[in-house]
Amino acid sequence: MSDLIDDPQPGSNTPEFSVAEIAGAVKKLVEGELGWVRIRGEVGRVVLARSGHLYFDLKDDRNVLSCMTWKGQVPGLGIMPEEGMEVVAEGRMTASGFQSKFALNAQHIAVAGEGALMALLEKRKKQLASEGLFGEDRKQQLPYLPDIIGVVTSPQGAVIRDILHRLRDRFPRKVLIWPVAVQGENCAPEVARAIAGFNALTPGGALPRPDLLIVARGGGSIEDLWGFNEESVVRAAAASDIPLISAVGHETDTTLIDYASDKRAPTPTAAAELAVPVRLELMAWLDGQDARLTQSLTSGIRTRGQRLHDLSRALPRVETLTEGPAQRLDALGDRLPAALTKSVQTRRVALSEVSGALRPSQITRMFSNAKQRLESTSARLNLNALQTRMSNQRTDYDRQAQRLSDAGVRQMKTLVDQVKNLDRLMQTVGYEATLKRGFAVVRDGETVVSTTKAAKSAGALEIQFADGRVAVGPGAISKPAKKKPVPPTPEQGDLF
Repeated sequence: MSDLIDDPQPGSNTPEFSVAEIAGAVKKLVEGELGWVRIRGEVGRVVLARSGHLYFDLKDDRNVLSCMTWKGQVPGLGIMPEEGMEVVAEGRMTASGFQSKFALNAQHIAVAGEGALMALLEKRKKQLASEGLFGEDRKQQLPYLPDIIGVVTSPQGAVIRDILHRLRDRFPRKVLIWPVAVQGENCAPEVARAIAGFNALTPGGALPRPDLLIVARGGGSIEDLWGFNEESVVRAAAASDIPLISAVGHETDTTLIDYASDKRAPTPTAAAELAVPVRLELMAWLDGQDARLTQSLTSGIRTRGQRLHDLSRALPRVETLTEGPAQRLDALGDRLPAALTKSVQTRRVALSEVSGALRPSQITRMFSNAKQRLESTSARLNLNALQTRMSNQRTDYDRQAQRLSDAGVRQMKTLVDQVKNLDRLMQTVGYEATLKRGFAVVRDGETVVSTTKAAKSAGALEIQFADGRVAVGPGAISKPAKKKPVPPTPEQGDLF
């Protein structure tokens, strides 16, 4: 054993070993050093072979350990491992020279807690569901017969071939394929970009926008399908304006894109069946509908023709309908002249009777009475109503004029008081009042001089008193001295 591990001495021949010898040495080393172990991890791929042997993976965030349980050991495991479960497996470490791998012969399994991936998946599902991305009100109806179908999948593999083959069998349509990685680190960003890219196409452009999208992938473990659980993919599917069918994995596989899509298909082939109807069945249905329409129109026309014929047999002849009215018209025509003559004679007699009963004196008296009533009514209206109305209007006018006059007087008094107050305030705060108390203002032109430095640099100074201004010569300002100032000599010729 030491010969296998220690380096050969310099200059000596390197020993040769067969592959079987090296594999056996490694197997003895692993089984001898490790022996019985307890390992905690998350269950990955699980395969129950036809022979009855069980194969599965234990993994953490960086490593994967292969595990197997022989057929006779399966009943004593305690629980059957499922993908995503976090378990503690007990058994013996062993190595296989056939595949140059080491593995755990698991003989007992106990649940250690929910798998990390499954816990993350459930947490993300609840978060996205709370945002309303899985709501039924967001889902769109699939078009019955789309002209163009966009497929987001890997260009290699059986998935795209199954979809194209099924579409060709059912109803051939134009297909645009956006190739993406369907597992690994590039899966989620490429799928999200593909969905957004199809939505960004212009309808009817050089590269036309699809009427339906299919996101497809074959089956695999939860790690292989994890890209379709990423938040970016789910949000892209929910934001798609184009109806979307998710066909990721097999029927038992469920990813988060299934909840955000408008329709979930158990397999990629089923997605193609959901996308288009069967062309031959549609043609047969159209032929049946055409036959039914033709039969309905023919039957309707035949039925209405028969009813029209039956009704026409029940109608009387035209001559029968006009004979009675014609006879009545002739009888009335014969009676009309005599009736007109009689009516004129009756009205003439009535007019004569009325005109004979009226005398000229009665007519004159009637007109005189009516004139008197009219004059009396007119006099009452002119005197009483008009005088009352004018009196009321005069009273209203006097009242309104007095109110306006009073308001004007009050407003003028208020304005005068305000002006007087402002004038007093201006006189109080103005500097002229200060001058009257014995102060003076030194100016350089119109600029007030407030410092000795400014007075020395001034060209000509002017002193303002309360009763006027006096000009003084330049250089008359000097710093104050401690001794009593000497009176200026007459030669200076100015004030100082």
